[in-house]
Amino acid sequence: MGKARIDAAAGTSAVTTVANDFDGASRELRATAVRFLLQCLSDAAPGNSVEVRVPPFGAVQCIEGPGHTRGTPPNVVETDAQTWLALATGTLSWDEARASARVHASGQRADLSAHLPILRLPRP
Repeated sequence: MGKARIDAAAGTSAVTTVANDFDGASRELRATAVRFLLQCLSDAAPGNSVEVRVPPFGAVQCIEGPGHTRGTPPNVVETDAQTWLALATGTLSWDEARASARVHASGQRADLSAHLPILRLPRP
């Protein structure tokens, strides 16, 4: 049995709410927003050559290429929830996140710049 998918309307609503007030949003809402954006990345870039981790909320494997079966994958991207939300919605660029050490990426394929942003939110 696969993981339960987050409905697009519920996911987009969570992302919008959290993007507007990250610190004021509940942990549950932040988790939904992060997991929905990870789900969207996995849908848009299927594969298992890169593992994207946003602890403590979730992780996905994505991007075509050689996969791994056990242990730490050779291509890993890891960041915090607030940075992931900013990257995924286009308010922070991949290069800015890397330059400011807000994202850790290791491996030849661990560059998500071609897959970001995932969901652009309307400006208020």
